[in-house]
Amino acid sequence: MSFYTEAEPVRGAVLAAGPGISRVVAPNPGAFTYWGTNTYLIEEPGGFIVLDPGPDSAAHTQAILAATGGRVSRILLTHTHGDHIGGVPALQAATGAKTHGFHPSAEPAFTPDIPLADGDSVAGWTAIHTPGHAADHLCYARGGTVLTGDHIMSWSTSIVSPPHGNMTAYFASLKRMIARDDEVHLPGHGPAIPDPSRYAGFLLRHREGREAAIAKALAGAPQTPGELVLAIYTDLAPHLRPAAERSVLAHLHKLRDDSRAREIDGRWVAG
Repeated sequence: MSFYTEAEPVRGAVLAAGPGISRVVAPNPGAFTYWGTNTYLIEEPGGFIVLDPGPDSAAHTQAILAATGGRVSRILLTHTHGDHIGGVPALQAATGAKTHGFHPSAEPAFTPDIPLADGDSVAGWTAIHTPGHAADHLCYARGGTVLTGDHIMSWSTSIVSPPHGNMTAYFASLKRMIARDDEVHLPGHGPAIPDPSRYAGFLLRHREGREAAIAKALAGAPQTPGELVLAIYTDLAPHLRPAAERSVLAHLHKLRDDSRAREIDGRWVAG
């Protein structure tokens, strides 16, 4: 199995994503955002739910307002990273819609108007707390559809960067999604995922493979996260190494939690 890709979407276009659900892709393409952040527009009586208004972009906010006719009834948030909540102030100023998100928020400067916990329901969508990529990450499930934010993305694995990213929690959250019987995942970046449980299993095996490679490398000699990146990510572009180092550190923290690694004077050893 492999990742899913798509042609670059038309900016500002309203793209069908499912029954009563569409998406507008924000103009923030990059190495960690693919073509940009997916903002989902969900029809409900009296207006639209907007899930993840995206980055602070006047053009993207205007695209959301044009697609909804300004009739935004509520704003749902998967997590508080800037490429997902940067557009919240402008959208709230234009519509007065209240935000719904996990409490406590991982972003000190942001508190959702309506706090959510695991299992809470919003307009028929059930919040699923899925920490790992972010401590305050929520997925939203209704019927066979799950809005997965950055917990499960179609084009790449999620970045897990300590301290707010936690690999132990990420593994547990992936296993929770594997156990579900969903029909489609709609991610925060990239196209829809038509085989959710199987794909989540693919992501878990990918991470388990990285963990095994790190553990094997540590058995040879003590190493820093940076040295492990050079040893394991042999074909990685130099500008992506800092992010890979954060991921390796998250794996090391998990190995430590599992009593399989420990840090001594900045270097990590097995055991």
